[in-house]
Amino acid sequence: MLKSIDLDLDAGKQLAAVGKALASEVRIDIIKLLYRQEYNINEIAERLELAPSSAAAHIRVLEEAGIVRTTLLPGIRGSMKLCSLQIECASISLHTKEKGHQQIETIEMPIGNYVDYRVTPTCGIVSLKGPIDDEDEPRCFYNPERMHAKLLWLGDGYVEYRFPNNSIKSGEPSRIEISAELCSEDHDYNMEYPSDITLWVNGIEAATWECPSDFGGRRGRLNPEWWPDKNTQYGMLKTWAITTEGIYLDNEKFSGKTIQEFGLSEREYISVRLGVKDHAIHRGGMNLFGNGFGDYEQDIVMKIYK
Repeated sequence: MLKSIDLDLDAGKQLAAVGKALASEVRIDIIKLLYRQEYNINEIAERLELAPSSAAAHIRVLEEAGIVRTTLLPGIRGSMKLCSLQIECASISLHTKEKGHQQIETIEMPIGNYVDYRVTPTCGIVSLKGPIDDEDEPRCFYNPERMHAKLLWLGDGYVEYRFPNNSIKSGEPSRIEISAELCSEDHDYNMEYPSDITLWVNGIEAATWECPSDFGGRRGRLNPEWWPDKNTQYGMLKTWAITTEGIYLDNEKFSGKTIQEFGLSEREYISVRLGVKDHAIHRGGMNLFGNGFGDYEQDIVMKIYK
């Protein structure tokens, strides 16, 4: 199963290894190749028109960085190295605890732990084992089994969560990040179906992402076997960052609204709402993926920087 890694300046050795591994177009081409399937070194060399010795050297650099794993298998003439991708997401933060004494609290919220919702069909909830209650019945979102949800979808509306904020009662943090895997929602998958998906924090609108598609056409990497190919398969991992300098969506500044405006320490919790605004230009619904569906092994993740 592919994994994600978080690196900062305190992970100097690994950070340098990853930087070296990615500082080559050839090695990036190898990663693209292995993203689709596993290959041995000779196959990589043939597909990228490299000498086998050169391909082996590039694989060694990727292996030292932890990006690629190799396994020795018996071959026609001795053994061969089968190469596979280890990670698919690397997050790099340019901070250090040594200089700034910054602490990061990470809270992962299961997608079924919402405290409020408003949904309209198409809508539904599934666990790893199968559907939770009836499809296209908004009332089913009250089903207690929703705690086991790994994918939920709605044609319009929102779901809302409450994150603990005990660690910041003494004052506002310098930054919070909220990440989730999301996409639009049509009856089946639809690659030409945009939706404006908005994040609200403590009832205040933060930023809206224009999702281009209800993604499908290939299976999500984590999807259980029973999930039909015709349905939505995967989303995109999006990260909203609310900071002292403004709001960022995937590292691009969205607005100048600052973290102080959200009153994160004023309540007993931090409210997080994901959904589609009533007056959105593209009201294409939302799929929200948990840690057993889609491409990313996570639920909704909040990081609090103190």
